[in-house]
Amino acid sequence: MKYNILLYITIITIFSANIYGQSSKIAKADRKYDNFAYIDAIKTYERVAEKGYKSVEIFEKLGNSYYFNGQLANASKWYGELFAMKADVKPEYFFRYAQSLRAIGENKQADLIMQKFVELSTDDSRADFYDKNRDYLAEIKNNTGRYDVDSTSINSKYSDYGSAFFNNKLIFASARDTGSIGQRKHTWTNQYFTNLYVADLDEKLNPSNPVKFEGKINSKFNESTPIFTKDGKTIYFTRNNYLDGKKGKNANDVTLIKIYKATLVDNEWSNITEMPFNSDSYSTAHPALSKDEKTLYFASDMPGTIGLSDLFKVSIGENGTYGKPENLGVKINTPGRETFPFLNDENEIYFASDGHPGVGGLDVFVTKINDDNTYGDVQNVGADINSPKDDFAYIIDSKSRRGFFTSSRDGGKGYDDIYKFIENKPLTCEQELYGQITDVDSKEPLPNAKVSLFDKKFTEIATTTADANGNYTFKVDCGKTYYVRAEQPDYNTREEKVTTSTEKGRTELNIALEKITCKVSVGDDLGHCFGIKLIYFDLDKSDIRPQAELDLEKILDVLRQYPNMKLDIRSHTDSRGSFKYNESLSDRRAKATIKWLVQNGVTADRLIGKGYGEYQLVNKCVDGVSCTEEEHQFNRRSEFIITDL
Repeated sequence: MKYNILLYITIITIFSANIYGQSSKIAKADRKYDNFAYIDAIKTYERVAEKGYKSVEIFEKLGNSYYFNGQLANASKWYGELFAMKADVKPEYFFRYAQSLRAIGENKQADLIMQKFVELSTDDSRADFYDKNRDYLAEIKNNTGRYDVDSTSINSKYSDYGSAFFNNKLIFASARDTGSIGQRKHTWTNQYFTNLYVADLDEKLNPSNPVKFEGKINSKFNESTPIFTKDGKTIYFTRNNYLDGKKGKNANDVTLIKIYKATLVDNEWSNITEMPFNSDSYSTAHPALSKDEKTLYFASDMPGTIGLSDLFKVSIGENGTYGKPENLGVKINTPGRETFPFLNDENEIYFASDGHPGVGGLDVFVTKINDDNTYGDVQNVGADINSPKDDFAYIIDSKSRRGFFTSSRDGGKGYDDIYKFIENKPLTCEQELYGQITDVDSKEPLPNAKVSLFDKKFTEIATTTADANGNYTFKVDCGKTYYVRAEQPDYNTREEKVTTSTEKGRTELNIALEKITCKVSVGDDLGHCFGIKLIYFDLDKSDIRPQAELDLEKILDVLRQYPNMKLDIRSHTDSRGSFKYNESLSDRRAKATIKWLVQNGVTADRLIGKGYGEYQLVNKCVDGVSCTEEEHQFNRRSEFIITDL
C-alpha cells in the first residue's frame, strides 16, 4: 500500500499474560473419625523437608500446594529448593516459580526464570514480552487453503480499495482519473484524490461497470470506506477534514481525516454531518456497524491509543446521539496499527493489522465478539488473503461466503487492487474437550468436581462442575493449547495441558486426583500414603541408604502423630536368587528398617517385622518364568502394615 491515502490508518495489540487466580483452599486434616487415621501428607512432607531431607517430589508437591492456594511467598520458598537441586524440572515449574518470585518483589530473578521458561516452551506465550519466539507461521499455514481468490474487473491503474455492499452493488474508493478538468492529484504521491464509485454485482457477486457514486458525498478531497445501514438510508464514510467548502487543519497545518454521516432524502444523499467524536487534532476513519446497528466501530489515533492507530467503538443512541469512544483493548490493539474494521452477521470482527504476527505488511485478522462483549482469540485468516504486502479492507457476505478485500500484492493492476474471494472452509473449527475426574487410587469418579478451562496464557475461559459420574465437557477451538484444572475438597488440585485436534471432533482429557488426606485403618499399608513401594538398600546389603532415610522419615512422622499406631514391617524380594538367600536378605532389611525407627525414637513394642523373601510374589514371576524387569519390580516391595490404632 502506497503513501497516497491519508485515510490508511492502522493498528496492533499487546498480548498481556494474565496470571490465573487462586484455586480452592486445601482442606484441613484435623477432623476426627472413629477407628480411622487421616494422614496429611503435605504437612508430613513439610516437616520432613524442614529436617533437611531433599526430594524433587517433595519440593514439587509443597510448591504446588502453596501455589494453588495463593500463598505465593511459601510457594517461592519450596520452588526455590526444587531449583536448587539442579534436577530436570518440567517447564511449567519455571512459570510458577517466576510468578511466585514476582509476588515477593524478586522481579530480576523472575525475569531470568521466565526467560528459561520461554526457551523450554517455545509454543507458550503467557508473557507478552516473551511472545517473540512464538511459531505463528504454523498457525497461519493451518488457516491457509480456505479461499479461492481472484482479481476483479473494476481495478484501474490507480488505487482502488475499501469496498462495501449496498443494494446489490459494490461501493469502493478509487483514485482513477475520470477525465474531469477539476480532478486534482495529491502532491505527495502524484495520485488523484479518491472518490467513491459504485459497481453492479451479479448473482455470484462479480462487480462490473463502475461509475462515480452519485450525490454530494464526493468532494475535491479524499472519500473512502463507506458503510450503509440495512435500510439503505444512512451512510457513514471517511473524508478529509472538509465540510461545507471549509478545510480544517491541526496545529501543524495538516488536514487530517474524519468520519461523516449522510442520510438519503428523496433519493439524494444530504445532511452531511461529522461525528461528534471527531477532532482537528487526530484522525478517525473506516467506520463499521455492528449487526444490530447500535455500535459504530472505527480506527483512530485519538488520545488513549495504544499504538500508531487503534480500533474503537461508540454506542449509537435511538435518538441519533453517540456515546463516548471506547478502545477495544489489548486483545485487539497493539503497539502497531489496527485499522479497517468490518463486522459480519455472525458477530465476528475482521480488521487489518501490522502488529499481530503476520506474513508481511498489513494482514487481515478476525476474532469473535462474545455475548459479554469480550473477544476470542485473534486469528490470522491465512496466506490466501494475506501476502508479504499490505492486505486490508476485508468484507464478506455471511450467506454466500463471498467477499472482497484490498491488496498491494505483486501482480496487481494498480497501486492497490480489489480482489474477490469465496470462502470454502470456515476458519472456526470446534472441538468438544471432555473427560472424567477420578480418584487416582480407587479409580472411582469424583462427582461435582470443579473444572476450569484456561487458554495458553492462563486466562480463564470457562468453569463447569463435573456430573454425577465425574464427567465434564467444554466447547473449544481446534488445534489450540489449553489447560484444564480440576478441584475437589480433600484432594490436591491438579492441572493438565492439552492440545486439541486440528479437525472437528472430540478430544479426551481425564484427570485423576490424589487425596490430601490418606485414610487408613488396621490392615492397611501406611506406605501407600506416600507412594513408598520399596525401601532402597545397596545391592545385597541391608544398610539404610539416604533415599531410604527420606521415606522412613515420613513413616516416623506419622508414628509420632499417632502414638498408639503399631506396624508390621515386611520386606519382599523377587524370585531371582535362591529361596534361602532371598529370605535371609529380606529379613535383614526388615530388621534394619525397625532398628532405624527405634534409634529415632519409636519404642520397640510398636514394631514387628519379617523378611518374606520370594514367598509372597504378587504375579507369575516364579523361577523358570521369563519376566521383564518391570514385572520383577512388582515383587520387590516394602510394606508397613498397620496392626493397631
